[in-house]
Amino acid sequence: MTDKVLTANRLGDGIAVWLDANGRWTENLQEALVARHAEAVASLEAIGKRDFAANRVVDVNVIDVQEVKGQLWPIRLRERIRAAGPTMEYAPGFRPADAAFIAV
Repeated sequence: MTDKVLTANRLGDGIAVWLDANGRWTENLQEALVARHAEAVASLEAIGKRDFAANRVVDVNVIDVQEVKGQLWPIRLRERIRAAGPTMEYAPGFRPADAAFIAV
């Protein structure tokens, strides 16, 4: 099974977030809780449904990641872009994505 993390967009500003081990949504993929077995993935899905229903986040998804040299890398390009930040100026304090992180 591929390692997985739970991602969503924060309801207030649309910024991509990931669920951390404390059950909080973080803007840093590297702080995300990694699920490595089916039961852990099921828990992530349940938390995502709960937080969506509570209007904390939208567009909740479990995504595939791999660990490369101690760093989490999303498998899909879309998720690498979301992890690195928008591809353009978006909001104060958020700079465009790092092209090196996005590149395959």
